[in-house]
Amino acid sequence: MLGNRHPLLQRLQQVVFESATRSERLQRIAALIREAGPYRWVGLYDVNRERAEVVNVVWDGPGAPEFPVFPITKGLTGSAIAERKIVNVGDVALDSRYLTAFGSTKSEIIVPIFSCDDQQVVGTIDIESEQSDAFSADVERTLVACADVIRPLWG
Repeated sequence: MLGNRHPLLQRLQQVVFESATRSERLQRIAALIREAGPYRWVGLYDVNRERAEVVNVVWDGPGAPEFPVFPITKGLTGSAIAERKIVNVGDVALDSRYLTAFGSTKSEIIVPIFSCDDQQVVGTIDIESEQSDAFSADVERTLVACADVIRPLWG
């Protein structure tokens, strides 16, 4: 179990309350999460229920997202939103829900960010790795804690 003393969580907490724009804080958060593991790419997304779409807010990695906006029902993200839980795919080539973005991606994890009242998924953390099975149960727990720490940025 992670405590508030976990270095990544402490740093994210600091960034959440910095006096910078939301976009600037989220950009720093994406970079910190990416640096924490062998991750190729990290994106933070807003869930826009009125338009039934998912919108990339920021990303950190070697390229812009292939799908900066997509329907709320599509891909691994759509599954994470619908099921209200993490989607962790160890080999994206074997999962038909995967929206191919980078040819070198082997595994991907989508972590939902819940509203402060836990009623809705309001955002997601999307992480891609060039390693198969990159996201262990410990990594999942860390990322859930990260989502909890950064959720104030989703109002």
